[in-house]
Amino acid sequence: MAFLQVNFISQALMRTVTVNVLLPADKLALPGESLKSEDTPYKTLYLLHGILGNYTDWINGTNIQRWSDEKNVAVVMPSGENMFYLDQEKFHAMYSEFIGRELVDITRKMFPLSDKREDTFIAGLSMGGYGALRNGLKYHETFGYIGAFSSALIIDGLEKRTDESPLFMETRSYAEAIFGDLSKLKESDKNPEWLALKLKEEGIKLPKIYMACGVDDSLMDANRKFYSTLKSAGINVILEEGSGSHEWDFWNRYIKKFLDWLPLSDGMAGMNSGKVGI
Repeated sequence: MAFLQVNFISQALMRTVTVNVLLPADKLALPGESLKSEDTPYKTLYLLHGILGNYTDWINGTNIQRWSDEKNVAVVMPSGENMFYLDQEKFHAMYSEFIGRELVDITRKMFPLSDKREDTFIAGLSMGGYGALRNGLKYHETFGYIGAFSSALIIDGLEKRTDESPLFMETRSYAEAIFGDLSKLKESDKNPEWLALKLKEEGIKLPKIYMACGVDDSLMDANRKFYSTLKSAGINVILEEGSGSHEWDFWNRYIKKFLDWLPLSDGMAGMNSGKVGI
């Protein structure tokens, strides 16, 4: 398993950015075993962190490196700051453009990644769950599958916020900085629910959506509502509920379930630091 840190200049963000990449390209044969390298490009998962996080979170918090190797899938992990993976035009911080187009294009140039829609996945947790849903739908021609864990589907009620909370991410000022005019938010493409229904009405082929949320998570009700709305509209979506709250133990379990759900086959056998044939 190759674990790479990549730095490149982003036109969407107008600065140098860092991403982590997992590439299951270095398989070692066990004694007496013959490994034939696959000629096809890798299926790829673009994996987004939550608020307060960065490109290291999924590596530090889960077993994604082991499962990338087992499933023979490349994983690309960028940073989204605290911007909900939305374009911030005033600062030329175009995070949606970066996640949905530029990052996919440049990593396909750098690595042997499939350019097929059905081989390209986007997923994330909390803020990243929102980012995966919104940008997976917005860039539906690029992504064939979406994974959303404990998604921060917080659109409902934002217009009622004040600045009284001691937590910056719960203030009205923060919401307005990220989402813009809150009175217009619900009927805009920044609302994943509105966007999904609009695309469905237009006859657009939507990505398949996998959702998961802990039953003790404060975001559970919002995730159930989103799932029910999309399901009622005939959109291909599933929601799995499990024990746990807004925590890495839950996300570690359900990123594996998501990978099992994706159209992936087990990777080639072989030897690594966790399996040396002893």
